[in-house]
Amino acid sequence: MPTHEPDRRDTGPSLEQILGLIAPGMLEVVAAPRGTGVPVADVVLHDSGEERDDDAWTASGLILLAVGVEVASPEAVDVLREADRAGAAAVVMRRGSRGPRAALVEAAGQGRTALLTRQPGQGWTEVLGRLRTALVHSSPVCSGIESADPDGVGGLRLGDLSGLANTVAYLVGGAITIEDPQSRVLAYSRMDHEPDPMRRLTILGQEVPRWRVDELRESGFFQALWSTDDVVRRPADGRSAERLAIAVRHGSEVLGSIWAAADGRPLAESAAEALRTAARAAVPHLSHHRTWGRAAARAREGAVHAVLDGAAHASQAAHDAGIAEDRPYAVMVAEAYVSRWFGSTAPGAAEQRVLDVLALQAAAYRPECVTARSGRRLYVLVPAADGEAGPARTLLATACSVPRSVVFAGVGPVTTDLSGLPASREAAELVVRVLRERAARLPVAEVVSAVASFGEVVADTSVLRVLDGVEPLWKSLSGPVHTMVEHDRAHGSEYGESVAAYLDAFGDTGTAAQRLNVHPNTLRYRLRRARDLFGVDLADPAVRLLADIGLRIAARRVHGSSSR
Repeated sequence: MPTHEPDRRDTGPSLEQILGLIAPGMLEVVAAPRGTGVPVADVVLHDSGEERDDDAWTASGLILLAVGVEVASPEAVDVLREADRAGAAAVVMRRGSRGPRAALVEAAGQGRTALLTRQPGQGWTEVLGRLRTALVHSSPVCSGIESADPDGVGGLRLGDLSGLANTVAYLVGGAITIEDPQSRVLAYSRMDHEPDPMRRLTILGQEVPRWRVDELRESGFFQALWSTDDVVRRPADGRSAERLAIAVRHGSEVLGSIWAAADGRPLAESAAEALRTAARAAVPHLSHHRTWGRAAARAREGAVHAVLDGAAHASQAAHDAGIAEDRPYAVMVAEAYVSRWFGSTAPGAAEQRVLDVLALQAAAYRPECVTARSGRRLYVLVPAADGEAGPARTLLATACSVPRSVVFAGVGPVTTDLSGLPASREAAELVVRVLRERAARLPVAEVVSAVASFGEVVADTSVLRVLDGVEPLWKSLSGPVHTMVEHDRAHGSEYGESVAAYLDAFGDTGTAAQRLNVHPNTLRYRLRRARDLFGVDLADPAVRLLADIGLRIAARRVHGSSSR
């Protein structure tokens, strides 16, 4: 049954209008006995298994989403007839692979409720969100504000936040920015000039400066904004003009806010009322942006990863992601950490904010850069000019500038076509691994951001590849080095660390002892004990080779390194 009591109306947007606003192909009309001009009051979930008094239940004007019901299932006919008796405008079922049964199509033709199917690949959450967004978008409030613009911006398509900002600017008589709850700019009105320095900073940075956000929070302005449905005023000060702001809400959920700034003259007396109207009209647009903007971004990132992985449909994916097939690119990979433990744990919100900054830096560096994320990594396809060997050199250096974080960034060779992008990506990932493993061997206080191109660390990346190939075999072997490593792991001893330092220092005991922060005699004692206890005789070239390989592999496990 419906999950809440609907707001019953005799009139409302038609089913045809609603279907015209959602993504093509999301829903298919199987049968519509009364046509698609029937009014729609609401969109709700329908549970056919819940007991109720059918005489008291009505679904007049509703679109019912029959979650869990497939058109080929035996209960589909009963669900449709139940919805028809209750007066539903339409019922939506999952299509499946076989399509609707003949009995269901016949029942649909005999009733009054339209039968729609949800296409494969579309989730119920997406369908519900899109239908409800389209319903709100068709409301009189939205139509009213869109028709108020004399310059032809009326009839805004769903999600056109820039058009909405320009329309509201005309109504308010000032400059408009539309922001998400984190004070990031989603859209702003066009102006011939930007007289307000604060607005200029906000637009250029695509978000309100952090110090300004802190100031608004500490002054209680945000608390006032998020706790009321009305307009909140901030008087002009020495740095910015007068501001009016209002939160945009969908029920109890805050979708964002609309800000009006005076553009050299006081805001009109009607500005506050215009903002109240705008906040109601903005609901479907911000809801659409939240649901479908994210979905589109995920789809675009998926296309970028398909190109970087060398998928069979790489050419189509490149088109979808805006990657030019005939332009040279270099792949840059940046890995972000806020803590100093370089393991494989999932990134937190702090790391995601660092990736936000890195993506913004890439867009500012070259607008044609294409980015995609994976965990704590950001992948950037940097376009190269003709003959340019290092297109990411400046961007690579910029990656070190993100405060309160550690970033390891590497760039692969420039490739001339799509087929070379997977190799460039793999090279960039190897550079990041080299930088991460170097950092893991340092004291925590000495770890800083680091960047490199593939050409600068060729030897190190070759060692990584060799170790990747040897590691499975090494695990199946046994010998003196294995015994020493297991002893260190079980007892917390430092024989392996001492041997590794000695090998890294080319047998220079003084240098190795200094790196370990121990006396040279202490190091000599450990090396003798390693020989006596485990048979690790460093005078033997074969043992030295095996010790170097084995201790490098053991260090990977300790520091959480992996082939990715």
